[in-house]
Amino acid sequence: MIPRYSRPEMMQIWDDRHRYAVWLQVEMAVCQELVAEGKIPRREWRALKQGVDALTKRGGIDPAKVERHEAVTKHDIIAFTTTLAEEIGPVSRYVHFGLTSSDVVDTSLSLLINEAGEILIGDIEKLMVTLKGLAKRHQRLPTIGRSHGMFAEPTSFGLKFLGWYAEWDRNLDRLRQALERMSFGKLSGAVGVNAHWSPRFEERVLARLGLFREPVSTQVVPRDRHAEFLQTLAVCGASLERMAVELRHLQRSEVAEVREGFAKGQKGSSAMPHKRNPISSENVTGAARLLRAYAQASLENVALWHERDISHSSVERVVIPDATLLLDYAIHRMNGVLAHLVVDGERVRKNLENAGPLVYSGHYLLALVEAGVTREEAYSWVQECALCPEGDFVTLVATHPEISKRLSKPRTRELGSLKYVLRNVPEIYKRVLSRTSNRRKANPGRRSR
Repeated sequence: MIPRYSRPEMMQIWDDRHRYAVWLQVEMAVCQELVAEGKIPRREWRALKQGVDALTKRGGIDPAKVERHEAVTKHDIIAFTTTLAEEIGPVSRYVHFGLTSSDVVDTSLSLLINEAGEILIGDIEKLMVTLKGLAKRHQRLPTIGRSHGMFAEPTSFGLKFLGWYAEWDRNLDRLRQALERMSFGKLSGAVGVNAHWSPRFEERVLARLGLFREPVSTQVVPRDRHAEFLQTLAVCGASLERMAVELRHLQRSEVAEVREGFAKGQKGSSAMPHKRNPISSENVTGAARLLRAYAQASLENVALWHERDISHSSVERVVIPDATLLLDYAIHRMNGVLAHLVVDGERVRKNLENAGPLVYSGHYLLALVEAGVTREEAYSWVQECALCPEGDFVTLVATHPEISKRLSKPRTRELGSLKYVLRNVPEIYKRVLSRTSNRRKANPGRRSR
């Protein structure tokens, strides 16, 4: 991912130096279990560990050295082990004992994805705090709801944010579940038959790393796991786009109910000094498109030839780091938009007034049906009042010869009021916030492995 859309903490995870450190972590976990099995003498193990510890203090494996060897070997793991041998000497012969390249790469990738996932979980939790605050702040601000871009019925402005809050609660669960299913590694050899050591040995090594053993592997961990993870990131992107599109519409000149924050010295247009464009929301919309594309690529990686080919490799080197980097960036940017969002309450109320009392027509229709009128007759009477070019709609309903026989004037006024329409909003809030609070208490974080 280009630096413009990358944040330092996530970038560090996918940095080559860190990746090699995780490769070495996997290799050393195998060696440690080999010591327990008596296959590496303890004196040799101490020398190996001292060499690796000293290397780590020096900053770890130098990516430039690996690149120089890979230019000759055309193989990244061999280049890595060759560089390691140069750094720590002959005792490095125990490194990569009984392993194939994918044992190290795939197991490390699971660890790296989980690291990235923890950052994304933190991002979502921060976003949810912002959304919850906005939902509470604007709960009592009535607004005109829209369907098909047209005035529909009144709603609470805060329900927009509460709905997004509930959606991100689901995304948090999706991500945690996807990370659980990405918490698997494999050390089963070239075709997955554990030719060099038993599944029990493999399981013990992976437990040292905080991973589970892939039940049936080939040369690789099955790619449905990675596809599910990237699909989850794409769903998160879709949720961001849902928010971004709504905010973009609400910022249109003829709507003007919200504005993105505008920093001192910021410019909206190179040609038109008056412009304040919704650039952050538009940026997030674009990021969501990329996340969907990455998910599509991950689905195509699931089907590999026999026990493995490397058609997935080049794809994953791009889409997995990029997807995590981009989602981290996009959530952070959307959180910034929401934290500095300006809601123009007067404009919200003005648009609601412009919609007029016609937005209560459905309530009169149902009340008449409840009073024993056929739906067809009720619809005709209410529509007659709605389409009348003269007079106030509620007054026309109250004085309609047929409607007035069935609905009293107090009932007519009640049905045409915001208080009546929004009477259940507090319960919606209570149900959503209490449910998410209880779920967070029941599941404060991911279970330890």
